[in-house]
Amino acid sequence: QVQLVESGGGLVQAGGSLRLSCAASERTFSTYAMGWFRQAPGKQREFVAAIRWRAPSTYYADSVKGRFTISGDDAKNTVFLQMNSLKSEDTAVYYCAADSGRSGIYYFERLNQYDYWGQGTQVTVSS
Repeated sequence: QVQLVESGGGLVQAGGSLRLSCAASERTFSTYAMGWFRQAPGKQREFVAAIRWRAPSTYYADSVKGRFTISGDDAKNTVFLQMNSLKSEDTAVYYCAADSGRSGIYYFERLNQYDYWGQGTQVTVSS
C-alpha cells in the first residue's frame, strides 16, 4: 500500500518562508503527477499547486502565484513546496497528493484526480 508522508510544517510569522516536503513510502512505484492541497478550518479543501512530470509542467492556484514554487523528483516520487511571503490566510493543513496516471486524463485542480494522499502537515502563519 502506497503512503505519502508530509513534513516541514510549523509556525511562522507573516512574510516568512517554509519548505514542505512529501515522500512516498514505496520507492519503486511510478506517478504521473503530484500536487499540494490545503484545508483551513471551516473551509473546503482547495488546490494549491501541482507538477506533471512529463514536459514537465507546473500549475498554481491564483492565490499563491508568485509566492509558492513546486518542484520534485519523479525518480524518487518526491515533491516540495517552497512557500515565501506567507500571509495569515495561508494558515491551513497542507496535504500532498499523487496521481497514478491510470485515468488517462489529468485535471490538476480536482481532488478526485489523485489516487494517494498524505496525512497532512499544519502550517500556521501569525501576524
